Amino acid sequence: MSFMGVTEFLTALLSIVIIDLVLAGDNAIVLGLAARNLPKDKQKKVIVWGTIGAVIVRALATLAVVWLLKIPGLLLMGGIVLIWIAVKLLIEEKDHNVEATSSMWAAIRTIIIADAVMGLDNVLAVAGAAHGSFWLVLLGLMISVPIMVWGSTMILKLMEKLPWIIYVGSGVLAFTAAKMIVDEKLITMYFQDPLIKYGFILIVVAIVPWAGHLFKKLKHKKQVQIRDVDYAE
Repeated sequence: MSFMGVTEFLTALLSIVIIDLVLAGDNAIVLGLAARNLPKDKQKKVIVWGTIGAVIVRALATLAVVWLLKIPGLLLMGGIVLIWIAVKLLIEEKDHNVEATSSMWAAIRTIIIADAVMGLDNVLAVAGAAHGSFWLVLLGLMISVPIMVWGSTMILKLMEKLPWIIYVGSGVLAFTAAKMIVDEKLITMYFQDPLIKYGFILIVVAIVPWAGHLFKKLKHKKQVQIRDVDYAE
């Protein structure tokens, strides 16, 4: 493999790991909420088996999306959706309505279903970053899943203390989205010039975090105004 090939592989792998950690950093909350009513001796089993099940479902879903993105036009659509996901990452407040249960197998099922629903954005992002490589998807999961399971609480706290980490994640998503768009066969002729291609990628990476920050400020301002009106009444 050439130097450029190795660089592209490592860049894609790093992107997948960052995407996994940023978009699935609340994995510990899902695990904890689903298993909180179980006895201590069963909680560890639920977390282990729930995680294994969630990883299998996520891996299969990601591999399916990797295959689907080879269909003409879907890479462009996926890139546009991913740009919105990158912006949404900065402005949304995640809601963890995960039902607790006293049955071990019911808790495992809850974890798998909750992770599958919450991980749709993750699946698209990882599939886009993998550039059609199934091995990159699997390798990325092998690296990031242990970190997610045993370090996700720490990751959450780190994100709260260092908000710029979220912006890094948003930038990686924007980079992945831009790469998906310029690699779309239907419009690739417009990006033959490296200056146009990489200029477009840089513009997307710069604009997306800025747009997310702007929307977040506007959302916060609107919430403050609503609170002030309610208080005045």
